[in-house]
Amino acid sequence: MTTFFGCSEAKQDRPIVLTLGDPCGIGPEIVARAWCQAPELTQACFVAGDVGVMRRAMSLLLSPVNFPVCEIESPHEALHMPPRCLPVLQVGPVAPVLTWGQIDSRAGRMAGDAVLWATQAALRGEVAALVTAPLHKEALHAAGSPYNKYPGHTELLQDEAARYLGVPVAQLPVRMMLANDDLRTVLVSIHVSLREALDAITHEQVAQTLRITDASLTRLLGYRPRIAVAGVNPHAGEGGLFGREEIDVLQPCVEKARQDGLDVQGPFAPDTVFMRARRQSNGHREFDVVIAMHHDQGLIPVKYLGVEQGVNVTLGLPIIRTSPDHGTAMDLAGKGRADASSLIQALRLARQMAGAG
Repeated sequence: MTTFFGCSEAKQDRPIVLTLGDPCGIGPEIVARAWCQAPELTQACFVAGDVGVMRRAMSLLLSPVNFPVCEIESPHEALHMPPRCLPVLQVGPVAPVLTWGQIDSRAGRMAGDAVLWATQAALRGEVAALVTAPLHKEALHAAGSPYNKYPGHTELLQDEAARYLGVPVAQLPVRMMLANDDLRTVLVSIHVSLREALDAITHEQVAQTLRITDASLTRLLGYRPRIAVAGVNPHAGEGGLFGREEIDVLQPCVEKARQDGLDVQGPFAPDTVFMRARRQSNGHREFDVVIAMHHDQGLIPVKYLGVEQGVNVTLGLPIIRTSPDHGTAMDLAGKGRADASSLIQALRLARQMAGAG
């Protein structure tokens, strides 16, 4: 059994909720496939979304192991469902039949509503963890208020959690971690332009990232993580020849973090540090996690190692949230060929994290 953090699953007293993702993308299909391919993981789980959409998705699976889709009225019912059925909690009006593979504002609203409901349920303690299927950012934006202010899942989750806790969003910093069996990386910035990402490399942002990573992985691993910091510039700036971010920002942050007791090293050349942190065939890895300076710097190596096994984890939230490391794949939607591997891994990790909590 894959264990990303060395922690095992515990008996659940609360269900895990999966959101259906964009109804026009592959999200509903990979959720249905997860129920058919990994029934041991989907016990005590349910889908927040639309019953009709999930029945259409299940019908794409031309297999004798298709599960019936059953409507439930509350999360607690998921704990007592018989095997070989997929429970769905209808979280909004019954959806119209939408066209697979098309960007649709109605689909964006349905996806947003499902995430909003599931996030609130997690914050209230009604579910043990939240696993989100992919939404389409353009469809989400086209849905209008309140979803058009969120670039993606992470920002919506952060905003809702801050509102629930009664604190400004700035007081609830979160970070995106991408993980698979071989590599973990945490991003300093996420869904912003590269120009803005470079501007985000500040003492405060980097120090926050180190603290969030250290606290989260210490809880999950059971020991203080060995953290590597990737540089910004080629060869980590080569002593200032190719840029001064390493000298002016990263080195002081690393030194301060080490003084505070964190096991952190760097900054290292970004073209080699990920190889040093990758798990070797004997199970050894030099570092437990790499701090990447921007979205693509961190995601490219994780996805290259196997996008079908990658999992997105939001660190810093008061709830557990994981998701597959891919998008809505509109070109595959409705064709019955979507791969559920990453979603299954996301669900597996959510169960492990819930057990570690």
